[in-house]
Amino acid sequence: MRQLAAKLTLQESYFFLFLAIVVGLLAGLTVVCFHVAYDMTRIWLLGSALAPPWLPTLLVPTLTGVAISLLVIWVFPEARGSGVNQTKSAVYISDGYIPFRTVVGKFIVCALAIGGGFSLGPEDPSLQIGAGIASAMGRRLRLSKDKARLLAPVGAAAGLAAAFNAPIAAVLFVIEEVIGTWSAGGLGAIVLAAASSVMVMRVFLGSEPFFRVPPYHLGSPLELFGYAVLGVFGGFASLAFLKFLAYVRPRVRRLPRWTLYVQPAAAGLLIGTIGLAYPQVMGAGYVYIDETIHGQFSWQTMGILSGVKIAATGLSFVSGTPGGLFAPVLFIGAALGGAVGGVEQLIFHHLTGSIGAFALVGMGTLFAGFLRTPITSVFMVMELSGNYSIILPVMISNTIAYLISRRYQSVPLFDLLSRQDGIELPSLEELREQPVLRIEHAMNPPSFPVLRSSSLVSEAMAVANSSNARTMLVRFSTGRWLVLERADLERLSGEDGRRRLAEVLARDWLPTVHPDQPLEAAIGFAQERSIVPVVSRMDPGKLEGVLTLKDILETYRETSTDAEHGSSSSVP
Repeated sequence: MRQLAAKLTLQESYFFLFLAIVVGLLAGLTVVCFHVAYDMTRIWLLGSALAPPWLPTLLVPTLTGVAISLLVIWVFPEARGSGVNQTKSAVYISDGYIPFRTVVGKFIVCALAIGGGFSLGPEDPSLQIGAGIASAMGRRLRLSKDKARLLAPVGAAAGLAAAFNAPIAAVLFVIEEVIGTWSAGGLGAIVLAAASSVMVMRVFLGSEPFFRVPPYHLGSPLELFGYAVLGVFGGFASLAFLKFLAYVRPRVRRLPRWTLYVQPAAAGLLIGTIGLAYPQVMGAGYVYIDETIHGQFSWQTMGILSGVKIAATGLSFVSGTPGGLFAPVLFIGAALGGAVGGVEQLIFHHLTGSIGAFALVGMGTLFAGFLRTPITSVFMVMELSGNYSIILPVMISNTIAYLISRRYQSVPLFDLLSRQDGIELPSLEELREQPVLRIEHAMNPPSFPVLRSSSLVSEAMAVANSSNARTMLVRFSTGRWLVLERADLERLSGEDGRRRLAEVLARDWLPTVHPDQPLEAAIGFAQERSIVPVVSRMDPGKLEGVLTLKDILETYRETSTDAEHGSSSSVP
């Protein structure tokens, strides 16, 4: 490919877009193999029945846990975790470097864990697998550091899109959670990779949405109150799940090192015990999500399933077993949504919303509340279901759950996990919530005269004498500005006192800024110039204020002081 790029005389930016398509194709093909691997592993270990016999239900997760612990400790230590934080760490700490050994380990260990009955999903590992493939290609092609760092998120989007069959949601999740921002070239590469990976996945696994959703119709606006209630329940369920991980995981990690050999096996035994009564909690659970959407369970059963799935997933994750949280969250959300919908239909018989609609909205609700990616959750539900008409209930319920989660759990999930691991990654949610400092926050009214370019030099001198100003601004009819020092004006007044300022001043134009621009946009100008005019967007000749480097630094200092006081007051 490097020779091809040279022959076509491609610039690196254009070659990068071509490379994103190649990454998407390879990631899509790998995720298809991963999907087949964990499905075949489940059939081989637990059989093809939805409810395995009692002996395999107990023994398979336990013995699988033993194998997983040995693989993770001795062969693939980089395979730990869900994959999201590990990819994010690679982007911010290692310039996008992910060893290809991690890809192999993630594929093998996660296929074994999911197929062996652990309550984990394939999406997060697929994200890291795609990122690892992209990272290996970037090293092989000797891309620049900036491009190599960006290529990992490109592969992450490709892997997640193929696992989810949802390219838009994958792109948004990578932007919301992994990189936090985008450029035109970066966004284009991420979109191309996601689209090409989904194309490969659909060639092999079909183009139908993941879930067959019954027709949905909003009969009355009053039904939206029912989905708002679901948002409240979803928010507190998300909060319970987050608090469980926040409390249990660090305590498990502080246990003696020898317990690492038995933690996955112990978790597997507990999951198998739960599975004797509720086999639905074992594995990713996509089949049962589909059954929930079609009302195959009573509301009581769905309520119990949402609770035991939280327990099974929490045990799986805190034991150190590699695997994802996306699929279990969707399962919990579908079960909880179906339960809430069933209760509301018992109480309010006139509601026309189906159990399936509540289950579908519940999936997005838990996703928004637990993973704290509200925009991604809306598009994810729409793509997974292929149903656009559900978007309004999803937006209402998701927003409520997200706000409840933010109110009672200050640190988002992935930030919480990285800090428990001793790594301080940038919190993209905190960055999104930070107030944007604008030029209007730092600018001040001018403390010196503002002259017109049509004024005479002698008139300008009289103004300077009356105001005792050392510096003045000169406004031209074209909307441009010059700075005029008193020393220069005194020199001009002796020779050209009767001439106009426009005729004698050198055209050393000042850069101008606008009040609504980010404050950082003016730093470079303020370093080069003593004064930066702040002008109106409607009229460049209208002065709104002036800005100096001292004003900018003072504004940043005050903001930093306020933030420190605010953060210290919020620490328990």
